[in-house]
Amino acid sequence: MKHFLLSTVFLAATTLVFAQEKERKSPHVTAESKEIKVVYGQPSKKGRVIFGTLEPFGKVWRTGADEATQITFSKDVVFGGKAVKAGTYTLFSIPDAKTWTVILNGKLGQWGAYDYEKNKGEDVVAVKVPRQALSTPVEKLTFTLPGNAVVFEWDDTKVSVPVK
Repeated sequence: MKHFLLSTVFLAATTLVFAQEKERKSPHVTAESKEIKVVYGQPSKKGRVIFGTLEPFGKVWRTGADEATQITFSKDVVFGGKAVKAGTYTLFSIPDAKTWTVILNGKLGQWGAYDYEKNKGEDVVAVKVPRQALSTPVEKLTFTLPGNAVVFEWDDTKVSVPVK
């Protein structure tokens, strides 16, 4: 009976892991520089209006697709003016028409932003940065690491967080 119970628990856990892997709707991409690495699901615009509609203003977003985006710093940094220790964090954002809040959270392995409220106490920093309007829409969410910032663009929006 004990072996049956253990086997059932193992099978259920394995099924859940594989189910999540199969539910990925977007490709997963890595943006990497010498000291920063971002791993994210890369959704596409597909003719949709993204911010303010698909991703509502004022609501926490995983800043990607599927699993929440992860960002790793290989050394201590100043992220948007706030000190952050070297390590790996989950990156969330709160979109707004003019100013975005970009959040680093210490709880890893989150699927989307569904459990953000219960893990909110593990926020490391939250920084406000201006939204920049793009004249040409970007089809796929794209992170870049130009050396002094973490930048992401999608649809008609560009967000840049300074990093020192």
